[in-house]
Amino acid sequence: MPMNPARPAWLGATVAVAVIVFAEAVGGTVDMALMISAALALLVGSLLGRSGRAPNLQPRETETPQRYAVAEALLANIPDPVILVDRRVVVIEANPAARRLLPGLKLRHPLSFSLRAPDVLDGIEEVLRSGNPVRTEYATRVPTERAFEVQIGALPMPDHPGGGEANVVLFLRDLTEARRLETMRVDFVANASHELRTPLAALLGFIETLQGPAREDAGARERFLGIMRTQAQRMTRLIDDLLSLSRIELHEHVAPTKALDLGRLARQMVDMHAPLARERGVEITVERPDMPLPVLGDRDELLRVIENLVENALKYGASGGVVALSLHRVESPDGRPVRIELQVRDEGPGIAAEHIPRLTERFYRVDTASSRQQGGTGLGLAIVKHTLNRHRGKLIIESEPGRGTTVRVSLPEHRLDSAQRPAVELPSVVE
Repeated sequence: MPMNPARPAWLGATVAVAVIVFAEAVGGTVDMALMISAALALLVGSLLGRSGRAPNLQPRETETPQRYAVAEALLANIPDPVILVDRRVVVIEANPAARRLLPGLKLRHPLSFSLRAPDVLDGIEEVLRSGNPVRTEYATRVPTERAFEVQIGALPMPDHPGGGEANVVLFLRDLTEARRLETMRVDFVANASHELRTPLAALLGFIETLQGPAREDAGARERFLGIMRTQAQRMTRLIDDLLSLSRIELHEHVAPTKALDLGRLARQMVDMHAPLARERGVEITVERPDMPLPVLGDRDELLRVIENLVENALKYGASGGVVALSLHRVESPDGRPVRIELQVRDEGPGIAAEHIPRLTERFYRVDTASSRQQGGTGLGLAIVKHTLNRHRGKLIIESEPGRGTTVRVSLPEHRLDSAQRPAVELPSVVE
């Protein structure tokens, strides 16, 4: 592609302006942003032969392609879309992120051909008219919904052949993830408040009744105290789950280092839930090889994962009469590390396909009334997901209405040498 003599300077200026905006966007101070921008401007200027070089020293012709390549590489490594247009709103330059966002974007073509956003185009006209920066928003719905904050600013070009008139740089900051997290936060607060308000309202109502009309009614007092105890236990479970989820998220980036036998943990959890299984008329079984299944993990967190999966199977799949756990090693044919897989299968009513992707969301329930009746908080699978994230594990849920549910958890196998092998036997765990 033939190189426009002025294009390298535009690349350098675009990088400098975009770095200021990017540094401020990610939380840096204005002073720090200006320092980064100044450093990059000097670097790019020296590489392009535009600054930092004595007037009597001319760059060698062989250096020009290298300088141009370095300038383009700097622009390419800005992770958000950056577009430079002239006073006719014709595209002069765009980095790869902008080309990915707008596949129809072409150099030397009007921006309106690929970006049909009246607010953005009006913002460009305002910048050209007044010289003042403008911020607006741009949203896409195809192929997925994404939201951007568009920062538009004038970019003087003193070495432009047209006489130094200002062009315009557009920096598009992706807000999609931030908006999604904000929505999750709002939903989380609303759901947690609702989940706590319901049992709290019941408690207050019964307390007022016991203080008033039922003050001398011994039968009502015993009945109401039982209900109050149930509601208080419900709030306790919810608060415990919220605290557990908070602790897991706090340490999610720290990988566990202790070797554990996943098979023994599963056996322990099955034994603990045997009374509940008998109460519900469910046969619960566990199948595992006669050998250690070592993984690196936090014992309490992995026990909580298995507990949540077993309890869900017993509560919601009990109608099938069978809950089966199985553990085995999974070897990958392409040479990837061996994984230890735990399966929990029930023969209950199953789950419709549209619910499965959302099962690990906080407070999401397929059947809200049934979940609350069973004592569920709506946080169990969210805890499982975040725990597995910390343990570099995977979670797969397979279900079909009328054909039961299978949940698969896989963790990387921890390879032990002969000196380490006894440590994984977990003598403190009683089978």
